[in-house]
Amino acid sequence: MTSNYNINYDRLELIGEMEKEFKNKNIQFFSNLSFHHDPVIRTRAICIIAEFGGEHAVGTISKALKEDVDELVRHEAAFSLGQLGFTSAIKALSDAVEKDPSIFVRHEAAVALGVIGSEDGRSVLISALKDPSEEVKKSAIVALSNLDYIFNFKKKNKFTRMTGG
Repeated sequence: MTSNYNINYDRLELIGEMEKEFKNKNIQFFSNLSFHHDPVIRTRAICIIAEFGGEHAVGTISKALKEDVDELVRHEAAFSLGQLGFTSAIKALSDAVEKDPSIFVRHEAAVALGVIGSEDGRSVLISALKDPSEEVKKSAIVALSNLDYIFNFKKKNKFTRMTGG
């Protein structure tokens, strides 16, 4: 079996540097890497920015969701915004559900809206039920089910964040 995958030693060296900067909690270092030419590095940078958390991370991650050329990076950005859970991410996620060309990204953005658990995402999720992709439709159903649970039982907690999408 042959593979088109080759070890990228420059990438590995940079990932080693990323580990050191992670220990230093150097958010600026990772914000800069969110624009790196290598999509693997950008994806990892988005994950780490989200790990540092805080609502200040929403802007950088939302920009990646909107502008990155790689669908895996945008997918990771949508996932990360959902995990952060801030309603300030709803606009970026809603735009992705409605406009992103990738099924992969639209699906994850819908899931993230469910994880955030705000009624502000409901209308976009209802519209997503008409998406041409079955995966996006199913993701919207799961997310809407979480919003229904939160609304009807007045519960928003770790359980609803874990099962939101």
